[in-house]
Amino acid sequence: MRFPTRVEAEAVSVQDDPGDDEVRMGGTNPVQLPRHRALRYLQPLREGGSLPAVVETDGGLFVTKFRGAGQGAKALVAELVAGLLADSLGLPVPGLAAVELGEGFGDDQEDPEIRDLLQASVGTNVGLTYLDGAFNFDLLAAGDLLPADLASEIVWFDALVTNLDRTARNPNLLVWERAPWLIDHGAALYAHHAWDRVDDARTRTPFPLIEDHVLLAHAADLRVADARLAPRIDAGLLRTVLAAVPDDLLLDTAERDGFEDAEEARARYVTYLELRMRAPRRWVEEAVAARAERLARPPARLEARR
Repeated sequence: MRFPTRVEAEAVSVQDDPGDDEVRMGGTNPVQLPRHRALRYLQPLREGGSLPAVVETDGGLFVTKFRGAGQGAKALVAELVAGLLADSLGLPVPGLAAVELGEGFGDDQEDPEIRDLLQASVGTNVGLTYLDGAFNFDLLAAGDLLPADLASEIVWFDALVTNLDRTARNPNLLVWERAPWLIDHGAALYAHHAWDRVDDARTRTPFPLIEDHVLLAHAADLRVADARLAPRIDAGLLRTVLAAVPDDLLLDTAERDGFEDAEEARARYVTYLELRMRAPRRWVEEAVAARAERLARPPARLEARR
């Protein structure tokens, strides 16, 4: 997904670029999720299957993902859990916020698909701080902007949260102000789509799809990343991250999952991630082996065109 320029977004007022405090949630600071009211729908981003859009709020511009999209509220929960956890580890994630859509928001949209989506999304949605002028990351063109140790931390993190959506075809990385930014974590934590089939053994299984990660060959030693990041994730951090997820998003599918309330749903995510972090972490060794196999491959030959 590409963030459009502000001109493309047709913003009604000129505003300064967001500062560092607005762009990121705060790294090691306490986990918080600002809440903003949607004021105006600006532009759809049709590259994403969930039809996210640039939305003007009372807190600025946000690329907003809607609960009424086909992936539903669980994609938004994954976006928040993975994004807030990544930020807590110091990984570069645009600031997240809850974006509230009131009754009647978007009724003036001429496109019936957009109008139906907004009508189905009244309530809490998820926004990422709009990065003016950001462009899609390409490893060949911008690899020097992403150090190998940061690449290894991103690979490690995506293996932890089972993020299958960071491939060469769809990196979900942006470059903004000569720095990489992680976006689109809605496909992460896919185990939560079938909690009733996720036992302890399945929780601790490796993540073989890490072999397709766009940064795998660019990463440094993944065991070093594990030693650096793993001690920072404990039950306290996980509970803090889940506490920031709004109740109504967790309750949207709670009954289907067999949870009585939002707190029971939160506890399930904490248990899942806490168990996944328990040593030995087979998913780390899976990623190490996948990286070694990728590096052992002969370079791809470029075929000349006539």
